[in-house]
Amino acid sequence: MTTKIFIDGDAGTTGLEIRERLAGRADIEIVAIPAEKRKDVEAKRAILAAVEIAILCLPDDAAKETVALCDALGDKAPRLLDASTAHRVAPGWVYGFPELCAGQPEAIAKAARVANVGCYATGSIALLRPLVDAGLIQPDQQLTINAVSGYSGGGRQMIESYKKGEAPAFELYGLSLEHKHLPEIMAYAKLSVRPLFVPSVGNFRQGMLVSIPLALDALPGKPEAADVEAAYRRHYEGAPHVRVVPAPAAGRLDALALNGTDDMEVFVFANEPRRHAVLVARLDNLGKGASGAAVQNLDLMIGGGKRA
Repeated sequence: MTTKIFIDGDAGTTGLEIRERLAGRADIEIVAIPAEKRKDVEAKRAILAAVEIAILCLPDDAAKETVALCDALGDKAPRLLDASTAHRVAPGWVYGFPELCAGQPEAIAKAARVANVGCYATGSIALLRPLVDAGLIQPDQQLTINAVSGYSGGGRQMIESYKKGEAPAFELYGLSLEHKHLPEIMAYAKLSVRPLFVPSVGNFRQGMLVSIPLALDALPGKPEAADVEAAYRRHYEGAPHVRVVPAPAAGRLDALALNGTDDMEVFVFANEPRRHAVLVARLDNLGKGASGAAVQNLDLMIGGGKRA
């Protein structure tokens, strides 16, 4: 039995990556709008009514427009998997991060509407939620999150500037300190105090490192680094796409090492005599940080839990 899927926005980076991952699968039929009718609202409405799941790879406003079309379809509306930022903290949407907590895969599998997790949020929440749940970090802890991504996560204008050789080798951005991923990071890491989030982009297409420095003596109970790593191992036990990895002795990490995969690695670097630690998540921003996560959620939604 096949599931009919419509990828709304399949010409963009995330949509293309999802289509590539689904290519050749016998259990999925991808239904597309003819190129000449891409802006035809009635054509889109007809496709939405004919498929079981629609994946939205659109800017936020366009995603909201498609959701409004689905609302008007009533019982004929498809289930939705939204890869935009528009619905990540919206009522009625299930957050598409299966490793968030116990029961999250089941919630995604049953949901009518799933909001795919953001790339920076994937690494940030993966590092913070297990420690908040374990009581090792308080929700009101003042935290700093640093991150670097490949330029493919920065949208069309940034991608074009790097491809043309007009962009710098490395740059900080989002220095208004109002990054769009902060609401979901706070909501799903269960933080009550807004973290200081500093993103950056490097001159490489894909790959991501998210890092959070910690003063261990400032945490509840003054844990050792081994306690932090143990909390991660308990939380991610059995998770097929998240691995807790011993920190390399060299004290260095390659941001590109997981490119082409849908996995994420979690590290705890520590200097116990100094009582300092740095938590790091490594992932492909187009894999576990976007399209790979969407396919993981899609598989849960169509009952393909073994692939999730």
